[in-house]
Amino acid sequence: MKILLVFSLFIAATLANKVGSPVPAGPKKHMVCYYDSSSFVKEGLGKLIIDDLEPALQFCDYLVYGWAGIERDSHKAVSLNQNLDLDLGKGLYRTVTRLKRKYPTLKVLLGLGGDKDIETSEDAKDLPNKYLELLENPAGRARFINTVYALVKTYGFDGLDVAWQFPKNKPKKVHSGIGSLWKGFKKVFSGDHIVDEKSEEHKEQFTALLRDVKNEFRPDSLLLSTTVLPNVNSSLFYDVPAIVNYLDFVNLGAFDFYTPERNPEVADLPAPLFDLPERNPQFNVHYQAQYWLRNNCPASKLNVGVPTYGRVWKLTDDSGETGVPPVAKVENEAPAGPNTQIKGLYSWPEVCALLPNTNNAYGKGANLALTKVGDPTRRTGNYAYRSDEKSSGHGLWVGYEDPDTAAEKAGYVRQFNLGGVALFDLSFDDFRGSCTGDKYPILRAIKYRLVN
Repeated sequence: MKILLVFSLFIAATLANKVGSPVPAGPKKHMVCYYDSSSFVKEGLGKLIIDDLEPALQFCDYLVYGWAGIERDSHKAVSLNQNLDLDLGKGLYRTVTRLKRKYPTLKVLLGLGGDKDIETSEDAKDLPNKYLELLENPAGRARFINTVYALVKTYGFDGLDVAWQFPKNKPKKVHSGIGSLWKGFKKVFSGDHIVDEKSEEHKEQFTALLRDVKNEFRPDSLLLSTTVLPNVNSSLFYDVPAIVNYLDFVNLGAFDFYTPERNPEVADLPAPLFDLPERNPQFNVHYQAQYWLRNNCPASKLNVGVPTYGRVWKLTDDSGETGVPPVAKVENEAPAGPNTQIKGLYSWPEVCALLPNTNNAYGKGANLALTKVGDPTRRTGNYAYRSDEKSSGHGLWVGYEDPDTAAEKAGYVRQFNLGGVALFDLSFDDFRGSCTGDKYPILRAIKYRLVN
């Protein structure tokens, strides 16, 4: 009788699974959201204040508030906008960390580096990389750890995200045509230029820095993560098997492989999910993620970075009329977006406004809608273009992320059981709902795919 009962229960469970009962889920996926506070001080529709930020927080598990930086000579960790961040009682550091009262499951991390700690003076251009200088200075490392711990503790952050500003790989010049293939990871990723002759030393020193920060944080149960910035060669600067012992998670900036600044004469898809024919085989999400996994990063700690913006080039009369990438003979001279006002970058709502809609149905010249080319393969991402007919000067080409392609990347995270998604940046998502009426559509699409 017992055997019959057990057999009956087995048959019932099997039938239930066949008709679609839920399979036990793995660990919860991280949703890491970046908020660059420079958007708080913008003028116009690109301004993202705290009231506009709040609707996103129901979807975020972690909020990385950026950006802090490093003081060159003292090696102290400092706010990059002290009037905004530290103002007594009204500073955004305290304002943002107090949001945890309303969203008790949210963890708020202080973001440091992030390609935002850029010295723009003429004198600074010839100075050494201060992030590498700090690594080489034991006393400087100790001062950095003490001051970053003080910032985190004083203002109520739950931890630190270190987006270390390592030297970028240089774009490889293609002499034998756009279809040339590159070989060898380090040479491919760095081109023929040696970005750092002491990369092995700096790799060891960065590992030691993360270890010491984690030891300082551990008694207070503070979190520590790292963001691998786009076009930083992981094989040069990250001792993956060692550092994952000190990190709660890794945010992988697997995008901006092609940008107008880096590639002013060739337009191509900036953040494909998988490799493309006759392209650099490393310039895609899959290769970058698999590199970290092959080097013993636990899948549960790896978050795939997804941008909320597109990269835009100006098409010329010599660029052709099809728009099929890679597109040669383009220029880094596209008009800045009306909201972001950043050369070569359009936020999602700025891209959306250029795609066919009721407002531009009868537009001409600079108001003519772009031709959208979707991605039925779900491997490459979308692009849109307006050819430069008769040298009008209105030609544009933009490769971009939208809610559908972002959801595909969240699906990739689920397929490989990775840790989650890191969204760069909330200020470039449609936080006003100007495109379809939904606020934060890219964030929503990712979150829905991660949990369903």
